[in-house]
Amino acid sequence: MSPKLDQQALDQLFLKARTQNGWLPTPVTDDQLREVYDIMKMGPTSANTCPARLVFLRTPEAKARLLPALTPGNVDKTRAAPVTAIIGYDTRFFEWMPKKLFTHRPDMAENYAKNSALAEITAFRNGTLQGAYFMLAIRAVGLDVGGMSGFDNAKVDAEFFPDGRVKSNFLCNVGHGDSSKVLPKLPRLDFDEACTLL
Repeated sequence: MSPKLDQQALDQLFLKARTQNGWLPTPVTDDQLREVYDIMKMGPTSANTCPARLVFLRTPEAKARLLPALTPGNVDKTRAAPVTAIIGYDTRFFEWMPKKLFTHRPDMAENYAKNSALAEITAFRNGTLQGAYFMLAIRAVGLDVGGMSGFDNAKVDAEFFPDGRVKSNFLCNVGHGDSSKVLPKLPRLDFDEACTLL
């Protein structure tokens, strides 16, 4: 059995961590983004499908391509964030299975290649799961994150994934958060309100 994480780790990942809405001008390095990805990629996905694909927008020019797709409330904080990540998923993820990700059972890829509905839901589900790993990895390396779903997926896909293979799922601003712009913490459901023991 693994040891329980200490209180500081639990606080940093979950209990005291906050969704960020404002950003300090401290840069995020490429090495930090690589470190985040190298942590995130180790989280489990079904049949090691690993469908998440990330685009990191780090320059004003890259951000300018995204801004027209955002809802008004997300524009300023995205402009201010050192990095905005587009978390997408590869609808043809299964092409990696026989050559790298699931070589001990290369025939598994055929299940997805022959069933587009199965491939789509598998890509979306596991890509979303990897997006959650991404957010936790950001916190684990000492950065802050603000996830966003207020945007036009079709516009983002047309701009950043024009061949249609990858589809956008959600966005994350990444950097060092401005604590003065954090919103009050909202309540969560208690165990008995959300869980059933059978």
